[in-house]
Amino acid sequence: MRTLSWEATAPRSILLGISWAHGSPGMLFGSSQVRAHRLERLGRAALISCRCAAANSFNYPSVEDERPVSPQQCTYGALNVLWVASELKRLLTMQKNLGDGLVLTRGQWSWDVQERTHYHFKGLMQFCNTSSRFELFVPEVSAKLQLLSNSSVDSITATVKIFSQHPNEKLPKRDDGYWRAYITRAGESTAMQVEVDLQAKDEKALAELQAVRVDVDYISYGPHGRTAHSQHVLLPVQYSLKASSDVQWRKLEKVGSVLPISTHLLSHLDDPLQVLKMYAMSHAKDGDIIAIGETPLAIMQGRFRHPKGVHPGLLAKLVCRLFHPTSSLATACGMQSLIDISGRLRIVFAVIFAVVARLVGVRGMFYRLAGAQARLIDDVTGTLPPYDQFITLGPLRVQETVDALKAKTGCEVAVVDVNDLKKVQILAASDGVDHKALESALLDNPAGNADEQTPLVLVRTS
Repeated sequence: MRTLSWEATAPRSILLGISWAHGSPGMLFGSSQVRAHRLERLGRAALISCRCAAANSFNYPSVEDERPVSPQQCTYGALNVLWVASELKRLLTMQKNLGDGLVLTRGQWSWDVQERTHYHFKGLMQFCNTSSRFELFVPEVSAKLQLLSNSSVDSITATVKIFSQHPNEKLPKRDDGYWRAYITRAGESTAMQVEVDLQAKDEKALAELQAVRVDVDYISYGPHGRTAHSQHVLLPVQYSLKASSDVQWRKLEKVGSVLPISTHLLSHLDDPLQVLKMYAMSHAKDGDIIAIGETPLAIMQGRFRHPKGVHPGLLAKLVCRLFHPTSSLATACGMQSLIDISGRLRIVFAVIFAVVARLVGVRGMFYRLAGAQARLIDDVTGTLPPYDQFITLGPLRVQETVDALKAKTGCEVAVVDVNDLKKVQILAASDGVDHKALESALLDNPAGNADEQTPLVLVRTS
């Protein structure tokens, strides 16, 4: 039996103790009683940190030279502990108004059993009451699985179980999957353990499996009434890593060469730093530029929403009709996602001025006034499966991200938005990047615009 648990492989400096914002194995996978108390403190500290503008969401492990020894460690190893622990802050940036105030994190996950015919995963997801005043009930929780594979999944038996991890819980653990209703006080949290088990009679069935999607539905109950919510976790299982001798660089007519780099299906569990170290650094030389797609970075930041969790208002339903049918803002849910970020007043202001500007022949005014996210949102079908069923927002703090990645890797880094229409937008770049050379190298979109699964492109300008 082969296991891949981040607790077992954690660097000693991380295991010995780090602050809440960076997480700790004991905090997430300790004994039941200790875990409950620590999770409660984690919820309070997370909320405090989320409200602190000076907090840094892009901190990395203190072991700077630590590098994943296998691609799976990008997702399930100890090196993403700091990244995942700051997930709640990133989730809260997707909506100015959190509605009833109950937020469920996707959490930290481990791959405990990795055999040819048997996979087992374990995750800890946290319910956070972000309200400063009201108690919120969590009366119902359920989960289901969606398997993504290159072949039929009929021979795979997939089960998912949820177990409450309430603070100070004295009642015995239930094995029947029933969720005991729980009250979260204002500013506090509770958690649940989710276990996913996959078994197959044929070894090929699991070998062909790409990922498992865990869909969690839950109810929030309180002064606001009763509202339904959902959260979605992607667990990659298929990884590939090419040696330097096996990759093929593409020569460019004007500027050097490019190397599209394929990775596993990225998820909120993947720290961008570890992904770069695992997939790109072995191919890079001094002076190379690592270009990261803006959508893959947003996915790693957890910035994607399922439409059933988006509730379009009258403003979204009216304004979306003003856009071209192919625009990501031409649907009520796509527009509402932007409204949730930018605010209603700003969108109303942008629409009014855009209409006036169009009358005098000025185009694109809405995107200038509605904020940077207006150009970056990808609606349903805008990216590769399984994210084609989600609305993907643009990444946050991209300049800070590329600066931090350059400092840790020594390579020039850029976040880009490229399409097949020969449009290249550089959202952010480290200080040594030649913008004109990078745009020229990416003009033909070497990463592709379909399901190539190449979120990284290495650019060699010399």
